[in-house]
Amino acid sequence: MDMENMLRRSLMGLALAGALSVGAWAQGSNTGSSDNPSDVKQDTKDIRRDKKDLSKDRKDIASDKKDIASDKRDIGQDKKDIAKDRGDLRHDATDVRRDRNDIAKDRRQRARDIKKYGKNSDQVKKDNADIQSDHKDLAQDEKDVKSDKNDLRHDVNDLRKDRKDVREDEKDVKQDVKDVKRDRRDLRHDRRDRRRDRHSH
Repeated sequence: MDMENMLRRSLMGLALAGALSVGAWAQGSNTGSSDNPSDVKQDTKDIRRDKKDLSKDRKDIASDKKDIASDKRDIGQDKKDIAKDRGDLRHDATDVRRDRNDIAKDRRQRARDIKKYGKNSDQVKKDNADIQSDHKDLAQDEKDVKSDKNDLRHDVNDLRKDRKDVREDEKDVKQDVKDVKRDRRDLRHDRRDRRRDRHSH
């Protein structure tokens, strides 16, 4: 009778131990399967973020290249403006020299007319009117020269600025290209992580 009780208790102990082992295995299996979907979900979020970064960097590159093209057109226009300003400046400077020569010439003529016809003669009055007109022309031409110099200085500054913009945009393009390479690398890594997490047990 004692032997039968001992045998029965041993069988019950084995059954209990087996049940506990199965429960522990099931719990461990459930825990592993619950972690795996979480990792896959995070990997998918990372991939979406990488794709968004990659798209943004590509748009930045396109925008920078567009800016470079625009700046180069501006540089071409600035060079044309500078050439025109220099032409205007040479023309107006020539007019100033001509006006000064005319004034000197009219003064010499007035001096001769004063000696020949007298200070209040019609000839001298005409000479005075010519000299006054020459002074007006000289003032206008000197004003034009000043304006031409301001235009030239302004266009030269624009040219410097546009060249600087091109250099900065080209630098931005290089950086964006590096960012694209980095984003592609991140995207490959995250896709590989997702595949690994999907197949891990």
